[in-house]
Amino acid sequence: MLYSLFTTFSDVLGARLFTYISFRAIVAAVIALLMSMWFGRHFIALLRRRHISETQRDEKTDPFNTKKVGVPTMGGIVIIVAILTAVLLVGRLTNVYMLLMIVTTLLLGLLGFMDDYIKTFRKNKDGLNGWVKIAGQVALGLIVGLTLRYAPAAVMNETVHTKIENNTEVVYKSPDIKSTRTTIPFVKAHNANYADMFSFLGDNWKYKAGWIFFIALIVFVVAAVSNGANLNDGMDGMCAGNSSIIGIALIVLAYVSGNTMMADYFDVMYIPGSEELVVFLAAFVGALVGFLWYNSYPAQIFMGDTGSLTIGGIIAVSACIMHKELLVPILCGVFLMESVSVIVQTQVYKWGKRSGRHIRIWKRTPLHDHFRTSVEQVLRNDPTCLIRMKGDGDLHHENKITIRFILVTILLAAFTLLTLKIR
Repeated sequence: MLYSLFTTFSDVLGARLFTYISFRAIVAAVIALLMSMWFGRHFIALLRRRHISETQRDEKTDPFNTKKVGVPTMGGIVIIVAILTAVLLVGRLTNVYMLLMIVTTLLLGLLGFMDDYIKTFRKNKDGLNGWVKIAGQVALGLIVGLTLRYAPAAVMNETVHTKIENNTEVVYKSPDIKSTRTTIPFVKAHNANYADMFSFLGDNWKYKAGWIFFIALIVFVVAAVSNGANLNDGMDGMCAGNSSIIGIALIVLAYVSGNTMMADYFDVMYIPGSEELVVFLAAFVGALVGFLWYNSYPAQIFMGDTGSLTIGGIIAVSACIMHKELLVPILCGVFLMESVSVIVQTQVYKWGKRSGRHIRIWKRTPLHDHFRTSVEQVLRNDPTCLIRMKGDGDLHHENKITIRFILVTILLAAFTLLTLKIR
């Protein structure tokens, strides 16, 4: 709204500032941060008055006797409200990518809210049926993929060069095209086309097959990252802290992809309009940092699936829009570890059960729970269990585990950005 207002009256003193992405991104981050902190305080008070809370764990399951009974949940609503407030005020709402991010936020926010509602109000710990969650994530992936395929504004330029001629910046671009090209890390000619995988089908069908593969990959990435973020949300400040670092890295990638000079310098695909992602992601990071004011140890509120599913979806969709989905396993390495630990633990346990043995790779999963769980706790519930990775016996407080996971994410984010130059 403010963007449209100030661009209409661009001759007014200071109004032209809203034409700069950097200025609007900073404003969006500040608005989202302040909104998250202000609304979060009132939202927590409201949930406490109505006794809307989640029993996460008590002294019987936590070795450090950290009681977290009666802590309000569904804090993801705070994050969503903060993001949408900021982008509706300073975002360019006619931009196709901004609209996609808003749809992502609303759709996965609704899906997560339904899950939290069932858990909290209906006292059903299983929450929303798993297949319903998958269906919602698949639907979002299809919306994103089909928009990138058919929306006229969703185009890219494979190459762009800028020169200064007569004190004027001149941009030379390859034609605007619809493409299934993507960035492959650590490869010199690091743009590859999914359609080339289907060359055996002939020139006509390989592009159709390439788009089908690309859309299917988007669906997979959306489901994988949103579920990975959901698994990572198990300790105070863990998911919000990791996601804010990932968001900062995505801001850099979005700025590079949407700026002709930066795209030329780093030799990456130029995606017109993707610079608007910088504004949305700045609001995303601001909302998460503001939420950390209340979610850091000891948490005054949990984000719930309303927050974690939405966070994962935002990260996944923004990466896919920039054709950087193959960087996600590096950037979201912590989410990947959490997901893999659960999958491996479940499959090994099922295999061992069929053979009459209870086998665990880790003491508990997701992986962060392994470091705060003792062998005695596991054997107390399952005396015959065989644990492969017992560790050194030292248990770590959740605050230390959270900080260490965030440090790992910082390293992975830095490594992801280095792939722009390491080829």
